[in-house]
Amino acid sequence: MKRALTLALLFVLAATGTSVAADQVIFLVRHAERADQGAPAMPAAAHGMLPNDPPLSEAGKVRAAKLAALLASADVKTIFTTEFKRTRETAAPLAEKTKVRPVMSASQDPQPLIEAVQKTKGNVLIVGHSNTVPDLLKRLGVKETITIADNEYDNLFIIVRRDAGEPTFVRLRY
Repeated sequence: MKRALTLALLFVLAATGTSVAADQVIFLVRHAERADQGAPAMPAAAHGMLPNDPPLSEAGKVRAAKLAALLASADVKTIFTTEFKRTRETAAPLAEKTKVRPVMSASQDPQPLIEAVQKTKGNVLIVGHSNTVPDLLKRLGVKETITIADNEYDNLFIIVRRDAGEPTFVRLRY
């Protein structure tokens, strides 16, 4: 699987006339499958409690392990998650393999996350939600309009950034 990702990245870079050297590669995914099968979130209770915060399902745990296997050799230096359990559990297998401690970012306030990613040296994984990943992609310079269906958990978005020029963007499935 690692070789497949490397080959896919090299193919995308070559096809777009991009140098293989990149200043930063940003991987974005939606969290893996939820244990409650995507039931609507309940309103947050008073006193700062999180809304419905289910863990990953068994299928979600398998997908999180696949993501870790896929990105294990991608030299990820920083992992960002949201405050929700499902994003932290999606990132956990890769964090464990790479010994990178995830950084939590508020899902409803993307600007500090964008600024942190732009200041970060090295490759990054961001684990978000179906309603936050498209906005993050846009804020990171992706011109294409992205939507993620409620039943889609297999998107791997890759942004290759260099100091000069437009970022290279690709959408894969894992």
